[in-house]
Amino acid sequence: MRNELNTEINYIKNERIKNSLITMINKLPDYFFSVPASSTGKYHPSFSLGEGGLLRHTKAAVRIAIELFNDSSLNNFTNDEKDLIIFALTLHDGLKSGLKKSEYTLFEHPILMSNYILESKDELELNDKEIKFVCDCIKTHMGPWTTNYKGEEVLEKPTSKYQRFVHMCDYLASRKFLNVNFKDNEIIE
Repeated sequence: MRNELNTEINYIKNERIKNSLITMINKLPDYFFSVPASSTGKYHPSFSLGEGGLLRHTKAAVRIAIELFNDSSLNNFTNDEKDLIIFALTLHDGLKSGLKKSEYTLFEHPILMSNYILESKDELELNDKEIKFVCDCIKTHMGPWTTNYKGEEVLEKPTSKYQRFVHMCDYLASRKFLNVNFKDNEIIE
């Protein structure tokens, strides 16, 4: 079992959701743990570039969610909803370069990851409603950026408060002004 995401796994309280996340993490392609968050370096802050950058971007997005969960005036999510949001954020870019690594980010990676979870549902301890929740959050994590380089509408925009929250955490983790300090790929205070 991979241990790079143990911190994120341990944020989850519900054992079924935690076990399901572990299953999906173990199915991620190896490149997820080593590639930069941005293949060109244009769209992410310095902490998420270079070796392990995508992993650090993911950790930052999850940590932003945890910080926002700690302020009850910013959300009214149940504990299971919080766990499912962490699940979605941990996996949102899981197939960013495809199942087999492509040279560049695949624009449709949110759909690929969502479908990968759906294809794996028999291995998970999530019910159909929870799988739909996670997949809907992942499919819409790109927010308003829904058209590919050809101008074709490929992705869905977030509509629910959960989808908008996941997008917000991912968006904030990708802002160049943001500085998150890491040591050995773990966030430090």
